[in-house]
Amino acid sequence: MGKKSQTKPEPISLRKLAEHLGLNPATVSVVLNDVPGRSIPQATRDRIKAAAAKLNYQPSHLARSLRNRRTLTIGILVPELGDGYHTQVMGGIGDHLMEAGYFYFTAHHRHRKNLVEDYSRMLLSRGAEALITIDTRLEHGFPVPVVAVAGHKPITGVTNIVLDHRFAAELTLTHLHSLGHRQIAFMRGQAFSSDSEERWESIVAVAAEIGIEIRPELTVQLDRDLTSPELGYPVMQQLLSGGKKFTALVAFNDPSAIGAIRALQDIGLKVPGDVSVIGFDDIKVAAFNNPRLTTIRQPLSNMGRIAAQCVLNRLTGSEQFRKQITVEPELVVRDSTRAIP
Repeated sequence: MGKKSQTKPEPISLRKLAEHLGLNPATVSVVLNDVPGRSIPQATRDRIKAAAAKLNYQPSHLARSLRNRRTLTIGILVPELGDGYHTQVMGGIGDHLMEAGYFYFTAHHRHRKNLVEDYSRMLLSRGAEALITIDTRLEHGFPVPVVAVAGHKPITGVTNIVLDHRFAAELTLTHLHSLGHRQIAFMRGQAFSSDSEERWESIVAVAAEIGIEIRPELTVQLDRDLTSPELGYPVMQQLLSGGKKFTALVAFNDPSAIGAIRALQDIGLKVPGDVSVIGFDDIKVAAFNNPRLTTIRQPLSNMGRIAAQCVLNRLTGSEQFRKQITVEPELVVRDSTRAIP
C-alpha cells in the first residue's frame, strides 16, 4: 500500500491559534508580524511560529490593510498585454514595485473608453492606492495619485511621463537627410495611440526646418488596433501600389517597420539597398530582425521604473507633485538604413 497523501489542515484564525497556545492574540500578532521593540522570549517566539506553520495559520491581508489603511497595491492600466512596447514598460514598473514591497493589478482595455473608466473604478474598489497608466487616454483625475506613461493631456493630479518627441524627430530626419534621402514615405500612428499626434506634429515641424517635403501620396495612416508586424505590411503594400518612388520610410513604431520591411522584401526590393527603413521604440526584437532595425530608442524599462518611483514618492509625500517628466530618446543605427549611392 502506498503512503496516504498528506494535506494541510484548514487555515486557522489568529484567535484560534492564540487559544491553542494559551496566549493573548496580541502577543501572537506581534510575533507573526515581526513587530520590533517588544520583549517576548525567544522560546515563546519559536513556539508561536512553529504552531502557526503546523496549524496552517493564514494572515488576513485584507483585515491588516483595513486597520492600517494601506494595501501596498498599485493598479496598472494598459491597452494590451502582448506587445513589446507595453510589456517593456510594465517590466520596469513591476520590477520596481516588487523591490519596494508593493503588489500590483493589471487591466488591459484595448483603447475602449468605457473599459478605461470601468477598470479604473474597479482597481480602486479593490484597494489600489494609486494608478499607473500606459498609452491610455485619461479624461479626468482620480482621488489617488496617478502617473501616465505616454500621457500628453494635462489633467489635475496626473503626472505625465513623456518622450521628447521633438528631439526624436530631429534624430530621425537628420539621420535620413544626412544619408541623402529626400523622397521619404511616412506612417502616421493610430488616432487612439497617445503618442500619435505629438509625434506627427514634431515630424512635420522638423521636416519643414531641414527642407524635407512631406508628400500626401507618400503618407499612410495606420488605423488597425494591432501591435504585430501585420500592422505595417498592408500599408506598405498600399504605398507600393501607388507607383510613387521613395528611398526611405519613417515608420510609426518597430512592429510597423518590421511589417513594412517584409512587404518590401516580398516584391523583391532590398532593405536598405532599395529602401531605408527606420522604426521607433527599440523593442527587443528590433536588434534581431533581418535586417537589424535602425530605430529611435525609448528607454522603456526605465520609463516604467520612473513611473513606479514617482507614484511611490507621491504616496509617501517625499516629493512634490510634478505635472510632467520628460525623457530623452536615442538614435540606434543598425542595418536597415544606408546612404544613397
